[in-house]
Amino acid sequence: MKAFYKKLSISEKIVTKMMEAACRKAEELGIKINVAITDDGGNLKGFMRMDDAPLLSVEISQNKAYTAAAFGIATSEWYPMIKDEPELLYGIVHTDRLTIFGGGIPIVIDGQLAGGIGVSGGTAEQDALCAESALNVVKQNL
Repeated sequence: MKAFYKKLSISEKIVTKMMEAACRKAEELGIKINVAITDDGGNLKGFMRMDDAPLLSVEISQNKAYTAAAFGIATSEWYPMIKDEPELLYGIVHTDRLTIFGGGIPIVIDGQLAGGIGVSGGTAEQDALCAESALNVVKQNL
């Protein structure tokens, strides 16, 4: 039995670069976003709100990052999984911080969950593109 294990942790420098990449993508798309990065426990590691980004999206971006980190799957994968399961469709969506629409993706490195990215301010598809831009920073720095 192992008493300890190693886990990945995202550095503050990478988190900053990730948020900047997401915002650059948002600028390309002509949208204003909020972007949140969490560690593997869903704890906020970094947050950025672009000027004039929707206030309501502040909490949504953080919840998307939390959901992605807590479950290790993209937020866009939730609805297809639960849409034909009434107990889940009408029950689990009341779980605090659970978000079931696009814009939240997990950070998985070598099969190990390292955190989550959440973006809110555009459409679900636009948010997901911005989150992918942030994830690409991680992949480029492995």
